Amino acid sequence: MRIGVVTFPGSLDDRDAARAIRLAGGTAVPLWHGDRELHSVDAVVLPGGFAYGDYLRCGAIARFAPVMDEIIRLAGPPTAAAPGLPVLGICNGFQVLCESHLLPGALIRNDHRHFICRDQVLRVESTSTTWTSGYTAGDEIVIPLKNGEGGYVADTATLDQLEGEARVVVRYLGFNPNGSYRDIAGVSNASGSVVGLMPHPEHAVETGYGPESDSHGALSGGTDGLRFFTSALQGVLSA
Repeated sequence: MRIGVVTFPGSLDDRDAARAIRLAGGTAVPLWHGDRELHSVDAVVLPGGFAYGDYLRCGAIARFAPVMDEIIRLAGPPTAAAPGLPVLGICNGFQVLCESHLLPGALIRNDHRHFICRDQVLRVESTSTTWTSGYTAGDEIVIPLKNGEGGYVADTATLDQLEGEARVVVRYLGFNPNGSYRDIAGVSNASGSVVGLMPHPEHAVETGYGPESDSHGALSGGTDGLRFFTSALQGVLSA
């Protein structure tokens, strides 16, 4: 399975995402922000970083990159017959997806006005997405978080819709690091093919290099994020 990883000017975690894809058993295909085609990939990852320097708003300029025209066309709006191109937006990639209106809501400055970097406990709320089908609902996982504009906001009607349609994918546990409404750490589109989250699963995919304690303080393998990528591989291959 070929998963494209987009590099924008200012991307930081594109190579980490590519490595996560390879560790999951897929083929990582580099996509440049100026590309106007996706080179026959089966899914796309929009990585973390500071696309175009995060000028104007985070993700606001990246949304108009040539590569995004094709991603937006293929990813949405999905239908029951055609769920759309699977896309995972991580941190800055989540911001790009919201700016592109592939996901609802917006990401704003952390409520404490400071950049935060920590190992974050999450609860998996939805396993009906392309990117989380390998988890069990209620799983508590630990993956790194690093952001300055990570507060997820939306109006009450949108939040209620996300909750009612089981489109809250992951939620912060124990500590809300950025003021996100309802402790939301990630959401999906209606079909579950597009997912955005602020924490970084690509930094928890290899034993010895990810967080080594679980939410109860017990030692773990540091690979809690790997199933985001293996889920996509298994889902697309079985489709």
